[in-house]
Amino acid sequence: MIVLGIETSCDETSVAVVEGGRRVLSNEVASSIRFHKKYGGVIPEIASRMQLEAISQVAESALKEAKVKLKDIGLISVTSGPGLLGSLLVGISFAKSLSQSLNIPILGVNHVHSHFYANFLNKKEKIKLPFVALVVSGGHTSLFYVRDFDKIELLGQTYDDACGEAFDKVAKILRLGYPGGPEIEKFALKGNPKSIKFNCSGTKGELDFSFSGIKTAVLYYLRKSNKKTGKHARSLTKDICASFQGSVIDALIKKSLFACALKKSTRLLLGGGVIANESLRNQFSAAAKKCGLNCYFPVRNYCMDNAAMVAGLGYQLFKKGYKSDLYLNIDLN
Repeated sequence: MIVLGIETSCDETSVAVVEGGRRVLSNEVASSIRFHKKYGGVIPEIASRMQLEAISQVAESALKEAKVKLKDIGLISVTSGPGLLGSLLVGISFAKSLSQSLNIPILGVNHVHSHFYANFLNKKEKIKLPFVALVVSGGHTSLFYVRDFDKIELLGQTYDDACGEAFDKVAKILRLGYPGGPEIEKFALKGNPKSIKFNCSGTKGELDFSFSGIKTAVLYYLRKSNKKTGKHARSLTKDICASFQGSVIDALIKKSLFACALKKSTRLLLGGGVIANESLRNQFSAAAKKCGLNCYFPVRNYCMDNAAMVAGLGYQLFKKGYKSDLYLNIDLN
């Protein structure tokens, strides 16, 4: 079966064509990030307006790249949440229009769940169920135990800031620009991760996360350092980035390995935009190897928001009998 995927949960407008839930025939993404840079974050009204203007052209481009016609599509899989209200509405409305006019089945898919499904795209190796999954992005930091694609247990999540959000806010404190993740990673490579002791806040739940405290710790440390030095030195920025990034990665690894031990899982899947970070990948791989775990990462193209992962997960759920109708609505949970 060929599935048309539609993803508009944040600032990207993405449409993809995926065959058999794994083989990506096309994955077109149009981003409005250049319009958000000067604000240091995504402006929902700008995002949804740009998506409304772009989605038809992006869909046309995806079909052309995949060399398929709309009559070849067996299912339309669309992100129904969580995400930005206006942005989600654009994608769902477009999907409903196609479904109604062409009599193609439609299915709403959870955006966060689709991130760990990205591990199954364009890969020959077969990942067996069940597994523990960690999703780390700008809006979410969540741990799941996945028995099947429709049997997903939430083990833990962030109490406050998502991990990617903390990266963006620390980058803003350091005046590194937006998005913050790539900038912090670049400076961290040249810094000493053990030069400054930062810790992520403790949580009541053993598998929950908190990144608000470490962001504040960076702010206070910088203020104190500036009083002593009189200015914000470049070498100090590198050490702050390295220490901040190192502490965050340590927290993610510790919780993920504990979840695997708790569920007696030998497989750990990671997904989300932050998983594109090279240091994170290397440290997770090393830690998993020590514990005898198989650790999986998506191809980097599928770490960021994209419609291919939505199409792939939609295919798996549709095979199990799941289907939406024209009453499909936004699900922000």
